[in-house]
Amino acid sequence: MSEREGTERRWDESSELYRQPTDEEFRRLYGFDEPEREYRPVHPEPAWRSVLRKLWAPIAAFGFLLWKFKFVLAAVFKFKLFTVAGSMLVSIAAYSLLWGWKFAVGIVLLLLVHEMGHVLELRRQGVPASAPLFIPFLGAFVGMKQLPDNAWKEAQVALAGPLLGSLGAVVVWGYAEATDSELLLAIAFTGFFLNLFNLAPISPLDGGRIVAAIHPALWFVGLLVLLGLTILAPNPILILILVLGGLESWRRWQHRRQPQAEAYYHVTPSQRVITGVAYILLAALLTGGMAGTFVERDI
Repeated sequence: MSEREGTERRWDESSELYRQPTDEEFRRLYGFDEPEREYRPVHPEPAWRSVLRKLWAPIAAFGFLLWKFKFVLAAVFKFKLFTVAGSMLVSIAAYSLLWGWKFAVGIVLLLLVHEMGHVLELRRQGVPASAPLFIPFLGAFVGMKQLPDNAWKEAQVALAGPLLGSLGAVVVWGYAEATDSELLLAIAFTGFFLNLFNLAPISPLDGGRIVAAIHPALWFVGLLVLLGLTILAPNPILILILVLGGLESWRRWQHRRQPQAEAYYHVTPSQRVITGVAYILLAALLTGGMAGTFVERDI
């Protein structure tokens, strides 16, 4: 064998010696099999599933507590104080989303003062009444287990709310001037506005109950005014009041000739005059309060 052939064979042997071993040779050489690994593509978790997973633990814990103390909660909910305070808190939370919690607290307290005017007058007349219940963006109401004796006394109950509510707004106005607080001034303005709006001559607003002692036909005047306002400035609350007020006014108008209704709406001329004067004066005072607390803002 020539020297050239020996060199080529040694090169081939070297090439064979340094060749990369196959998988089978690797396992045979080192005496174990390389563990097989399973690779899967990574899929990102949806955001909503991550949020739900994070919220599930506190929700489950809260649900367990409710179930654990359900008898205690049932007893608490029977208290009228909880009902009133709970509805107030819900209204405050709802108003806070739009105007902030300080403004919301002030408005809800003024609504409470307004409703307490109705409650005090009802109790003075000996009519059983429930505590005020607040409904977000619709105000509040007092439930009556029976109507007052006649339209004249119902008008007194209806007047008591805006009257006491107006006094509450006047007090806030005074504090606003003393402390130079624009927030209190805005609360007072809103208080005057809400009480004035409540004097609209349409049921179920206070104004509808007041004008019933003057003449029931004024209900339809209020309906026409509210209809025009709804057309000019559409609003879900105005539409709701328009529908409810229209149905209630029509129902009362149809039954006004029945003997019981005639007795209820029998009002003396002097009582009509007193109701009309009080209604107009209160509306004028509320309008003046709005003018005094209105603050024009530059845009």
